[in-house]
Amino acid sequence: MALTQTTPLELGFEAPDFWLPDVVSGEQKTFADIRGEKGTLVMFICNHCPYVIHVREELIRLAREYMPKGIGFVAISANDAESYPADSPEKMKELAEQEDFPFAYLFDESQDVARAYEAACTPDFNLFDSAGRCVYRGRLDGSTPGNDIPLSGADMRRALDAVLRGEIIDWQQEPSMGCSIKWKKD
Repeated sequence: MALTQTTPLELGFEAPDFWLPDVVSGEQKTFADIRGEKGTLVMFICNHCPYVIHVREELIRLAREYMPKGIGFVAISANDAESYPADSPEKMKELAEQEDFPFAYLFDESQDVARAYEAACTPDFNLFDSAGRCVYRGRLDGSTPGNDIPLSGADMRRALDAVLRGEIIDWQQEPSMGCSIKWKKD
């Protein structure tokens, strides 16, 4: 496992659109389909990464808490499923149903969407305001596997609350970190 951090980008970029299959429903989803009235969280995750496994329950809690408040949530896996079969669409569907994901779980087989978002790791978070502009590319909180910091979602909750209040996020954003996205070999 190669520990990787979110790629730092200048905030304010517009959410790249996508057209990806939801592994549970089989329907194609776009950014407009998952967009929330007040904001949208696009999460790059996968099934097998220990960093994602560590935060998965908190991601589900956040979605259940903030989706009714007008924040859209979506999870996208872009890992090479041929080299990492645990991240195949079939295994993604099993996990999403087992964990009762309240958000769509999309498969980015071409990896074009991950590239458009400049995703680097799992988990990798992009929070967009109501206008579809990125206002947060940071971590969930300070907890990682084995560091004994309790999982709280504190950093993301602070960002989500700011978006709901229409406030500018002007504090230092700590990057998310986890396993590198498993890119296909050319």
